[in-house]
Amino acid sequence: MSTREASGSDDPIIESRDQLVAPMASGEKPKSEWRIGTEHEKLVYCRKSFKAVSYDQPCGIRDILMNLQRFGWEPVEENGYVIAMRGDDGTVSLEPAGQLELSGAPLVNLHQTCAETGRHLTQVKKVGERCGAGFIGLGMWPDKTREELPVMPKGRYEIMMRHMPRVGNLGLDMMLRTCTIQVNLDYSDEADMVKKFRVGLALQPLATALFANSPFTEGKPNGYLSYRSHIWSDTDPHRTGMLPFVFEDGFGYERWVDYMLDVPMYFVFRDGKYIDAAGLSFRDFLKGELSVLPGEKPHQSDWWDHLSTAFPEVRLKSFLEMRGADGGPWNRICALPALWVGLLYDDAALEAAWELVKDWSMGEREALRNAVPKLALDAKVPGGGTLQDLGGEILAIARQGLASRAQLNSSGDNETGFLEPLDEIIASGKVPAQRLLDQYHGEWGDDITRIYEHSF
Repeated sequence: MSTREASGSDDPIIESRDQLVAPMASGEKPKSEWRIGTEHEKLVYCRKSFKAVSYDQPCGIRDILMNLQRFGWEPVEENGYVIAMRGDDGTVSLEPAGQLELSGAPLVNLHQTCAETGRHLTQVKKVGERCGAGFIGLGMWPDKTREELPVMPKGRYEIMMRHMPRVGNLGLDMMLRTCTIQVNLDYSDEADMVKKFRVGLALQPLATALFANSPFTEGKPNGYLSYRSHIWSDTDPHRTGMLPFVFEDGFGYERWVDYMLDVPMYFVFRDGKYIDAAGLSFRDFLKGELSVLPGEKPHQSDWWDHLSTAFPEVRLKSFLEMRGADGGPWNRICALPALWVGLLYDDAALEAAWELVKDWSMGEREALRNAVPKLALDAKVPGGGTLQDLGGEILAIARQGLASRAQLNSSGDNETGFLEPLDEIIASGKVPAQRLLDQYHGEWGDDITRIYEHSF
Protein backbone atom coordinates (compact mmCIF):
# COMPACT_ATOMS: atom_id res chain seq x y z
CA MET A 1 0.00 0.00 0.00
CA SER A 2 1.08 3.56 -0.61
CA THR A 3 3.48 5.42 1.68
CA ARG A 4 2.15 8.96 2.10
CA GLU A 5 4.29 12.02 2.81
CA ALA A 6 3.31 15.66 3.23
CA SER A 7 2.29 17.39 0.00
CA GLY A 8 4.29 20.23 -1.47
CA SER A 9 3.11 23.76 -2.03
CA ASP A 10 2.09 22.94 -5.61
CA ASP A 11 -1.06 21.07 -4.67
CA PRO A 12 -4.03 22.83 -6.26
CA ILE A 13 -7.62 22.55 -5.15
CA ILE A 14 -9.68 20.49 -7.58
CA GLU A 15 -11.97 22.82 -9.48
CA SER A 16 -12.68 20.84 -12.66
CA ARG A 17 -13.25 17.34 -13.93
CA ASP A 18 -10.12 17.68 -16.06
CA GLN A 19 -8.12 17.57 -12.83
CA LEU A 20 -9.74 14.23 -11.98
CA VAL A 21 -8.81 12.79 -15.37
CA ALA A 22 -5.29 14.26 -15.23
CA PRO A 23 -3.55 11.46 -13.26
CA MET A 24 -4.58 8.82 -15.81
CA ALA A 25 -3.90 11.04 -18.83
CA SER A 26 -0.50 11.99 -17.41
CA GLY A 27 0.53 8.35 -17.56
CA GLU A 28 0.63 8.32 -21.36
CA LYS A 29 4.16 7.65 -22.65
CA PRO A 30 5.76 6.78 -25.98
CA LYS A 31 6.77 3.15 -26.19
CA SER A 32 10.42 4.07 -25.81
CA GLU A 33 9.65 5.34 -22.30
CA TRP A 34 7.60 2.37 -21.07
CA ARG A 35 8.97 0.97 -17.85
CA ILE A 36 8.45 -2.03 -15.56
CA GLY A 37 7.70 -1.61 -11.87
CA THR A 38 7.58 -4.70 -9.67
CA GLU A 39 6.27 -4.86 -6.11
CA HIS A 40 6.69 -7.87 -3.87
CA GLU A 41 5.90 -8.56 -0.25
CA LYS A 42 7.35 -11.08 2.15
CA LEU A 43 6.45 -12.34 5.61
CA VAL A 44 8.90 -11.57 8.44
CA TYR A 45 9.32 -14.00 11.32
CA CYS A 46 11.64 -14.78 14.24
CA ARG A 47 13.91 -17.67 13.30
CA LYS A 48 13.88 -19.11 16.81
CA SER A 49 10.16 -19.04 17.55
CA PHE A 50 8.55 -18.62 14.11
CA LYS A 51 6.51 -15.78 15.62
CA ALA A 52 5.71 -12.70 13.56
CA VAL A 53 8.10 -9.83 14.23
CA SER A 54 6.54 -6.75 15.83
CA TYR A 55 7.45 -3.15 15.06
CA ASP A 56 9.33 -2.01 18.14
CA GLN A 57 10.70 -5.19 19.68
CA PRO A 58 14.52 -5.41 19.75
CA CYS A 59 15.58 -6.25 16.20
CA GLY A 60 11.95 -5.79 15.16
CA ILE A 61 10.54 -4.26 12.01
CA ARG A 62 11.77 -0.76 12.84
CA ASP A 63 15.31 -2.00 13.42
CA ILE A 64 15.21 -4.07 10.23
CA LEU A 65 14.27 -0.97 8.28
CA MET A 66 16.92 1.18 9.93
CA ASN A 67 19.59 -1.44 9.31
CA LEU A 68 18.97 -1.00 5.59
CA GLN A 69 20.76 2.34 5.90
CA ARG A 70 24.03 0.47 5.53
CA PHE A 71 22.97 -0.19 1.92
CA GLY A 72 22.17 3.44 1.18
CA TRP A 73 18.47 3.54 2.07
CA GLU A 74 17.05 6.62 3.81
CA PRO A 75 14.20 6.54 6.36
CA VAL A 76 10.72 7.96 5.82
CA GLU A 77 8.81 8.87 8.98
CA GLU A 78 5.17 9.35 9.93
CA ASN A 79 4.46 10.91 13.34
CA GLY A 80 7.91 9.92 14.55
CA TYR A 81 7.71 6.32 13.31
CA VAL A 82 9.94 5.01 10.55
CA ILE A 83 7.45 3.52 8.08
CA ALA A 84 9.56 3.13 4.94
CA MET A 85 13.02 3.44 3.41
CA ARG A 86 13.75 5.18 0.12
CA GLY A 87 16.64 4.43 -2.20
CA ASP A 88 17.77 3.92 -5.77
CA ASP A 89 15.80 0.67 -5.98
CA GLY A 90 12.50 2.28 -4.98
CA THR A 91 10.84 2.08 -1.58
CA VAL A 92 10.88 -0.56 1.16
CA SER A 93 7.66 -0.14 3.10
CA LEU A 94 5.41 -1.80 5.63
CA GLU A 95 2.16 -3.60 5.07
CA PRO A 96 -0.33 -3.65 7.96
CA ALA A 97 1.11 -6.58 9.97
CA GLY A 98 4.74 -5.96 9.15
CA GLN A 99 4.90 -7.66 5.77
CA LEU A 100 7.93 -6.09 4.12
CA GLU A 101 7.41 -4.75 0.59
CA LEU A 102 9.78 -3.58 -2.08
CA SER A 103 8.07 -1.18 -4.46
CA GLY A 104 10.74 -1.30 -7.13
CA ALA A 105 11.97 1.49 -9.34
CA PRO A 106 10.63 1.88 -12.92
CA LEU A 107 13.08 -0.15 -15.02
CA VAL A 108 13.70 -0.68 -18.72
CA ASN A 109 13.90 -4.48 -18.86
CA LEU A 110 13.47 -7.68 -16.91
CA HIS A 111 17.20 -8.21 -16.47
CA GLN A 112 17.23 -5.01 -14.42
CA THR A 113 14.09 -6.09 -12.56
CA CYS A 114 15.59 -9.39 -11.54
CA ALA A 115 18.87 -7.74 -10.52
CA GLU A 116 16.91 -5.28 -8.38
CA THR A 117 15.02 -8.13 -6.75
CA GLY A 118 18.25 -9.99 -6.08
CA ARG A 119 19.86 -6.93 -4.48
CA HIS A 120 16.88 -6.38 -2.23
CA LEU A 121 16.65 -9.97 -1.05
CA THR A 122 20.40 -10.10 -0.42
CA GLN A 123 20.16 -6.95 1.67
CA VAL A 124 17.22 -8.04 3.79
CA LYS A 125 18.77 -11.48 4.33
CA LYS A 126 21.95 -9.84 5.64
CA VAL A 127 19.88 -7.65 7.95
CA GLY A 128 17.84 -10.67 8.99
CA GLU A 129 20.97 -12.60 9.94
CA ARG A 130 21.96 -9.77 12.27
CA CYS A 131 18.46 -9.57 13.76
CA GLY A 132 17.53 -13.25 13.89
CA ALA A 133 14.71 -12.66 11.42
CA GLY A 134 13.69 -14.75 8.44
CA PHE A 135 11.71 -13.86 5.31
CA ILE A 136 9.39 -16.15 3.41
CA GLY A 137 7.48 -15.73 0.17
CA LEU A 138 3.92 -17.01 0.46
CA GLY A 139 0.48 -15.67 -0.36
CA MET A 140 -0.63 -15.82 3.25
CA TRP A 141 0.61 -16.53 6.75
CA PRO A 142 0.33 -20.33 6.94
CA ASP A 143 -0.10 -20.61 10.71
CA LYS A 144 -0.93 -17.28 12.35
CA THR A 145 -4.28 -16.10 13.67
CA ARG A 146 -5.17 -12.45 13.33
CA GLU A 147 -4.65 -12.03 17.06
CA GLU A 148 -1.06 -13.29 16.83
CA LEU A 149 -0.07 -10.60 14.37
CA PRO A 150 1.23 -7.10 15.15
CA VAL A 151 -0.17 -3.93 13.60
CA MET A 152 2.19 -1.36 12.16
CA PRO A 153 2.00 2.32 13.25
CA LYS A 154 0.63 3.83 10.04
CA GLY A 155 -2.40 6.07 10.35
CA ARG A 156 -4.25 4.78 7.31
CA TYR A 157 -4.11 1.20 8.63
CA GLU A 158 -5.89 2.12 11.85
CA ILE A 159 -8.73 3.66 9.85
CA MET A 160 -8.93 0.74 7.43
CA MET A 161 -8.97 -1.83 10.22
CA ARG A 162 -11.93 -0.12 11.85
CA HIS A 163 -13.78 0.05 8.55
CA MET A 164 -13.09 -3.40 7.09
CA PRO A 165 -15.49 -5.39 9.33
CA ARG A 166 -18.33 -3.06 8.33
CA VAL A 167 -18.13 -4.04 4.66
CA GLY A 168 -16.88 -7.64 4.53
CA ASN A 169 -15.84 -10.65 6.56
CA LEU A 170 -12.27 -11.12 5.34
CA GLY A 171 -10.88 -7.60 5.01
CA LEU A 172 -8.77 -7.92 8.15
CA ASP A 173 -7.30 -11.13 6.78
CA MET A 174 -6.41 -9.27 3.60
CA MET A 175 -4.61 -6.60 5.58
CA LEU A 176 -2.91 -8.72 8.21
CA ARG A 177 -2.29 -12.13 6.69
CA THR A 178 -1.63 -11.82 2.96
CA CYS A 179 1.29 -11.10 0.62
CA THR A 180 1.37 -10.48 -3.12
CA ILE A 181 3.51 -9.78 -6.15
CA GLN A 182 2.35 -6.95 -8.43
CA VAL A 183 3.52 -5.47 -11.70
CA ASN A 184 3.05 -1.85 -12.81
CA LEU A 185 3.04 -1.14 -16.55
CA ASP A 186 2.68 1.85 -18.88
CA TYR A 187 0.47 2.69 -21.86
CA SER A 188 0.85 4.99 -24.84
CA ASP A 189 -2.62 6.52 -24.95
CA GLU A 190 -6.19 5.95 -23.81
CA ALA A 191 -6.94 3.26 -26.41
CA ASP A 192 -3.77 1.36 -25.50
CA MET A 193 -4.68 1.59 -21.81
CA VAL A 194 -8.15 0.19 -22.51
CA LYS A 195 -6.85 -2.82 -24.43
CA LYS A 196 -4.19 -3.61 -21.86
CA PHE A 197 -6.71 -3.22 -19.04
CA ARG A 198 -9.12 -5.63 -20.70
CA VAL A 199 -6.51 -8.27 -21.48
CA GLY A 200 -5.00 -7.93 -18.01
CA LEU A 201 -8.37 -8.24 -16.30
CA ALA A 202 -9.54 -11.20 -18.40
CA LEU A 203 -6.29 -13.10 -17.82
CA GLN A 204 -5.79 -12.17 -14.18
CA PRO A 205 -7.26 -15.56 -13.13
CA LEU A 206 -4.45 -17.26 -15.04
CA ALA A 207 -1.87 -15.28 -13.07
CA THR A 208 -3.70 -16.19 -9.86
CA ALA A 209 -3.57 -19.87 -10.80
CA LEU A 210 0.10 -19.90 -11.84
CA PHE A 211 1.16 -18.14 -8.62
CA ALA A 212 -1.34 -19.83 -6.25
CA ASN A 213 0.64 -20.19 -3.03
CA SER A 214 -1.65 -19.88 0.00
CA PRO A 215 -3.17 -23.29 0.83
CA PHE A 216 -2.88 -23.10 4.64
CA THR A 217 -4.75 -21.20 7.34
CA GLU A 218 -3.76 -21.44 11.00
CA GLY A 219 -1.60 -24.48 10.38
CA LYS A 220 -4.00 -26.61 8.34
CA PRO A 221 -5.01 -26.92 4.68
CA ASN A 222 -7.84 -24.47 4.02
CA GLY A 223 -9.39 -26.12 0.95
CA TYR A 224 -8.02 -23.47 -1.41
CA LEU A 225 -4.90 -23.15 -3.51
CA SER A 226 -5.00 -19.35 -3.40
CA TYR A 227 -6.83 -18.42 -0.24
CA ARG A 228 -5.40 -14.92 -0.71
CA SER A 229 -7.46 -14.61 -3.89
CA HIS A 230 -10.57 -15.93 -2.13
CA ILE A 231 -10.14 -13.33 0.61
CA TRP A 232 -10.65 -10.54 -1.91
CA SER A 233 -14.12 -11.90 -2.74
CA ASP A 234 -15.32 -10.97 0.76
CA THR A 235 -13.29 -7.86 1.57
CA ASP A 236 -15.26 -4.87 0.24
CA PRO A 237 -17.50 -5.17 -2.84
CA HIS A 238 -17.36 -1.42 -3.45
CA ARG A 239 -13.65 -1.47 -4.31
CA THR A 240 -12.80 -5.00 -5.54
CA GLY A 241 -13.67 -7.39 -8.34
CA MET A 242 -13.57 -7.89 -12.10
CA LEU A 243 -15.12 -4.52 -13.10
CA PRO A 244 -17.68 -5.32 -15.83
CA PHE A 245 -17.69 -1.71 -17.06
CA VAL A 246 -14.10 -2.06 -18.28
CA PHE A 247 -15.38 -4.28 -21.11
CA GLU A 248 -18.25 -1.99 -22.06
CA ASP A 249 -18.19 0.32 -25.08
CA GLY A 250 -16.87 3.76 -24.22
CA PHE A 251 -14.63 2.70 -21.36
CA GLY A 252 -11.73 5.09 -20.79
CA TYR A 253 -10.36 7.64 -18.37
CA GLU A 254 -13.72 9.33 -17.83
CA ARG A 255 -15.43 6.07 -16.91
CA TRP A 256 -12.62 5.26 -14.50
CA VAL A 257 -13.14 8.62 -12.81
CA ASP A 258 -16.85 7.82 -12.39
CA TYR A 259 -15.97 4.46 -10.83
CA MET A 260 -13.49 6.02 -8.43
CA LEU A 261 -15.98 8.70 -7.41
CA ASP A 262 -18.35 5.89 -6.44
CA VAL A 263 -15.68 4.14 -4.33
CA PRO A 264 -16.23 5.22 -0.71
CA MET A 265 -13.39 7.12 0.92
CA TYR A 266 -11.07 5.90 3.66
CA PHE A 267 -9.29 9.04 4.85
CA VAL A 268 -8.01 12.55 4.23
CA PHE A 269 -4.37 13.39 4.97
CA ARG A 270 -3.85 16.75 6.69
CA ASP A 271 -0.89 18.17 8.64
CA GLY A 272 0.86 14.81 8.75
CA LYS A 273 -2.17 12.94 10.12
CA TYR A 274 -4.95 10.80 8.69
CA ILE A 275 -8.52 11.96 9.27
CA ASP A 276 -11.09 9.16 9.28
CA ALA A 277 -13.46 9.59 6.32
CA ALA A 278 -14.30 5.91 5.92
CA GLY A 279 -17.51 5.36 3.97
CA LEU A 280 -17.89 9.02 2.99
CA SER A 281 -18.26 10.26 -0.59
CA PHE A 282 -15.56 11.95 -2.63
CA ARG A 283 -18.38 13.54 -4.61
CA ASP A 284 -19.43 15.33 -1.42
CA PHE A 285 -15.81 16.34 -0.87
CA LEU A 286 -15.75 17.98 -4.32
CA LYS A 287 -18.76 20.07 -3.27
CA GLY A 288 -17.16 21.10 0.03
CA GLU A 289 -19.67 18.96 1.93
CA LEU A 290 -17.45 16.32 3.51
CA SER A 291 -18.66 16.01 7.09
CA VAL A 292 -15.17 15.63 8.59
CA LEU A 293 -13.84 18.71 6.74
CA PRO A 294 -16.89 20.96 6.30
CA GLY A 295 -16.45 23.68 3.72
CA GLU A 296 -13.12 22.34 2.48
CA LYS A 297 -12.58 21.05 -1.05
CA PRO A 298 -10.05 18.39 -2.05
CA HIS A 299 -6.56 19.07 -3.32
CA GLN A 300 -4.98 17.13 -6.17
CA SER A 301 -3.08 15.02 -3.63
CA ASP A 302 -6.37 13.95 -2.04
CA TRP A 303 -7.48 12.53 -5.37
CA TRP A 304 -4.17 10.72 -5.80
CA ASP A 305 -4.67 9.24 -2.32
CA HIS A 306 -8.17 8.15 -3.20
CA LEU A 307 -7.00 6.44 -6.39
CA SER A 308 -4.89 4.16 -4.19
CA THR A 309 -7.87 2.92 -2.17
CA ALA A 310 -9.60 0.76 -4.78
CA PHE A 311 -8.40 -2.85 -5.02
CA PRO A 312 -9.77 -4.51 -8.17
CA GLU A 313 -7.87 -7.28 -9.96
CA VAL A 314 -6.33 -4.61 -12.21
CA ARG A 315 -6.05 -0.99 -11.06
CA LEU A 316 -5.49 2.21 -13.01
CA LYS A 317 -3.62 5.22 -11.65
CA SER A 318 -1.01 6.81 -13.91
CA PHE A 319 -0.09 3.23 -14.87
CA LEU A 320 -1.79 -0.16 -14.81
CA GLU A 321 -1.28 -2.49 -11.85
CA MET A 322 -1.59 -6.27 -12.30
CA ARG A 323 -2.76 -7.44 -8.86
CA GLY A 324 -3.72 -11.12 -9.05
CA ALA A 325 -0.65 -13.06 -7.83
CA ASP A 326 0.25 -14.59 -4.47
CA GLY A 327 3.63 -13.86 -2.95
CA GLY A 328 6.40 -16.31 -3.74
CA PRO A 329 10.13 -17.02 -3.86
CA TRP A 330 12.80 -15.23 -5.87
CA ASN A 331 12.44 -16.93 -9.26
CA ARG A 332 8.66 -16.48 -9.35
CA ILE A 333 8.99 -12.80 -8.45
CA CYS A 334 10.80 -12.32 -11.75
CA ALA A 335 8.35 -14.54 -13.65
CA LEU A 336 5.30 -12.34 -13.03
CA PRO A 337 6.60 -9.23 -14.81
CA ALA A 338 7.91 -11.53 -17.55
CA LEU A 339 4.38 -12.81 -18.16
CA TRP A 340 2.76 -9.38 -18.30
CA VAL A 341 5.53 -7.59 -20.18
CA GLY A 342 5.54 -10.34 -22.79
CA LEU A 343 1.79 -10.03 -23.27
CA LEU A 344 1.26 -6.27 -22.99
CA TYR A 345 4.43 -4.57 -24.25
CA ASP A 346 4.45 -6.10 -27.75
CA ASP A 347 1.67 -5.13 -30.16
CA ALA A 348 1.38 -8.53 -31.83
CA ALA A 349 1.33 -10.34 -28.49
CA LEU A 350 -1.29 -7.99 -27.08
CA GLU A 351 -3.52 -8.56 -30.12
CA ALA A 352 -3.05 -12.34 -29.97
CA ALA A 353 -3.93 -12.42 -26.28
CA TRP A 354 -7.01 -10.26 -26.88
CA GLU A 355 -8.17 -12.62 -29.63
CA LEU A 356 -8.22 -15.47 -27.10
CA VAL A 357 -10.36 -13.65 -24.53
CA LYS A 358 -12.40 -10.99 -26.34
CA ASP A 359 -15.51 -13.13 -26.81
CA TRP A 360 -15.85 -14.19 -23.19
CA SER A 361 -19.01 -12.93 -21.52
CA MET A 362 -18.87 -11.11 -18.22
CA GLY A 363 -20.56 -14.07 -16.57
CA GLU A 364 -17.84 -16.37 -17.90
CA ARG A 365 -15.11 -14.07 -16.66
CA GLU A 366 -16.66 -13.94 -13.21
CA ALA A 367 -17.12 -17.71 -13.11
CA LEU A 368 -13.47 -18.25 -13.99
CA ARG A 369 -12.27 -15.78 -11.39
CA ASN A 370 -14.45 -17.45 -8.72
CA ALA A 371 -13.28 -20.97 -9.63
CA VAL A 372 -9.55 -20.28 -9.61
CA PRO A 373 -8.89 -19.90 -5.86
CA LYS A 374 -9.85 -23.56 -5.36
CA LEU A 375 -9.12 -25.14 -8.73
CA ALA A 376 -6.18 -23.11 -10.08
CA LEU A 377 -5.16 -24.57 -13.46
CA ASP A 378 -8.01 -27.10 -13.39
CA ALA A 379 -10.61 -24.32 -13.69
CA LYS A 380 -12.61 -24.49 -16.91
CA VAL A 381 -12.25 -21.65 -19.39
CA PRO A 382 -14.95 -20.32 -21.72
CA GLY A 383 -15.16 -22.32 -24.92
CA GLY A 384 -13.80 -25.52 -23.39
CA GLY A 385 -10.59 -26.75 -21.88
CA THR A 386 -8.85 -25.72 -18.69
CA LEU A 387 -6.64 -22.87 -17.56
CA GLN A 388 -3.71 -25.25 -17.99
CA ASP A 389 -4.54 -25.52 -21.70
CA LEU A 390 -5.01 -21.77 -22.06
CA GLY A 391 -1.86 -21.16 -20.03
CA GLY A 392 0.26 -22.99 -22.59
CA GLU A 393 -1.08 -20.77 -25.35
CA ILE A 394 -0.64 -17.61 -23.32
CA LEU A 395 2.94 -18.43 -22.35
CA ALA A 396 3.78 -19.05 -26.00
CA ILE A 397 2.40 -15.60 -26.85
CA ALA A 398 4.29 -14.01 -23.95
CA ARG A 399 7.50 -15.71 -25.03
CA GLN A 400 7.18 -14.34 -28.54
CA GLY A 401 6.43 -10.91 -27.13
CA LEU A 402 9.57 -10.99 -25.02
CA ALA A 403 11.66 -12.26 -27.92
CA SER A 404 10.39 -9.41 -30.09
CA ARG A 405 11.48 -6.87 -27.47
CA ALA A 406 15.07 -8.13 -27.94
CA GLN A 407 16.19 -6.78 -24.57
CA LEU A 408 19.53 -8.53 -24.05
CA ASN A 409 21.76 -8.87 -21.01
CA SER A 410 25.55 -8.79 -21.08
CA SER A 411 25.63 -12.48 -22.07
CA GLY A 412 23.34 -11.88 -25.03
CA ASP A 413 20.30 -13.56 -23.48
CA ASN A 414 16.87 -12.08 -24.08
CA GLU A 415 14.10 -11.95 -21.48
CA THR A 416 12.34 -15.22 -22.34
CA GLY A 417 14.24 -17.23 -19.71
CA PHE A 418 12.29 -15.52 -16.95
CA LEU A 419 9.20 -17.48 -18.05
CA GLU A 420 10.82 -20.85 -17.29
CA PRO A 421 9.26 -21.29 -13.80
CA LEU A 422 5.83 -20.82 -15.38
CA ASP A 423 6.64 -23.26 -18.20
CA GLU A 424 7.37 -25.91 -15.59
CA ILE A 425 4.10 -25.22 -13.77
CA ILE A 426 2.08 -25.50 -16.96
CA ALA A 427 3.91 -28.66 -18.05
CA SER A 428 3.34 -30.39 -14.71
CA GLY A 429 -0.13 -29.00 -14.07
CA LYS A 430 0.89 -28.45 -10.44
CA VAL A 431 0.84 -24.95 -9.02
CA PRO A 432 3.06 -23.99 -6.06
CA ALA A 433 0.29 -24.54 -3.50
CA GLN A 434 -0.19 -28.13 -4.65
CA ARG A 435 3.51 -28.83 -4.18
CA LEU A 436 3.33 -27.38 -0.67
CA LEU A 437 0.35 -29.60 0.11
CA ASP A 438 2.22 -32.65 -1.16
CA GLN A 439 5.10 -31.82 1.17
CA TYR A 440 2.76 -31.11 4.09
CA HIS A 441 1.01 -34.48 3.77
CA GLY A 442 4.26 -36.26 2.93
CA GLU A 443 7.72 -35.47 4.23
CA TRP A 444 6.56 -32.78 6.66
CA GLY A 445 4.19 -35.17 8.45
CA ASP A 446 1.49 -32.49 8.74
CA ASP A 447 3.95 -30.21 10.58
CA ILE A 448 3.36 -26.71 9.20
CA THR A 449 6.52 -25.31 10.82
CA ARG A 450 8.50 -27.15 8.15
CA ILE A 451 7.35 -24.50 5.72
CA TYR A 452 9.87 -22.09 7.25
CA GLU A 453 12.59 -24.16 5.62
CA HIS A 454 11.51 -22.36 2.41
CA SER A 455 12.82 -19.00 3.64
CA PHE A 456 14.61 -16.73 1.20
